[in-house]
Amino acid sequence: MPARSARVTTRTGDTGDTSLFARGRVRKTDRRIEALGDLDEAQAALGLARSLAPRSKAGRVLHDLQRGLYLAMAELATPEPDRTRLPTRLDGEAVTALERTLAALKERTPITGRFVIPGDERVSAALDLARTVVRRAERRVVACVDAGDVTGETLLPWLNRASDLLFVLARTAERGARRAR
Repeated sequence: MPARSARVTTRTGDTGDTSLFARGRVRKTDRRIEALGDLDEAQAALGLARSLAPRSKAGRVLHDLQRGLYLAMAELATPEPDRTRLPTRLDGEAVTALERTLAALKERTPITGRFVIPGDERVSAALDLARTVVRRAERRVVACVDAGDVTGETLLPWLNRASDLLFVLARTAERGARRAR
């Protein structure tokens, strides 16, 4: 049997409303939708960076970050009473895994206290772009936490470590490019 084509145009958002996971509709300017949009943009920026580093350790790390972003988006898009329905959520182990990856990268790539001007190398520039989008998304999620839409006990540390990891990955890519020259 052929796969069913997904319905892309629903027209349900034509009046400026959209739905969250589970029930209810909100305005597209709702702080959760703004945060979800920034997380979605971060997802795309990570995909761009990953496309520049195929079949590499950095590419695998980026893919893991993309999977984590989907979990963050699901949590943010799900009203509190329905969050127990989520099959997988970010947890303390997810934060610890990022910290382990970050520590391993920092061992191999010394980070100097210098100002970074992105653009010396395509992969590192894409990683720096992704990092800035993740940071913006993190600020939007903080607003959601402050408003009580979601708890930040795991989500905020995970996003913070993700952007730290992207910074170190960018420096690692720069270092690798310098060595290859």
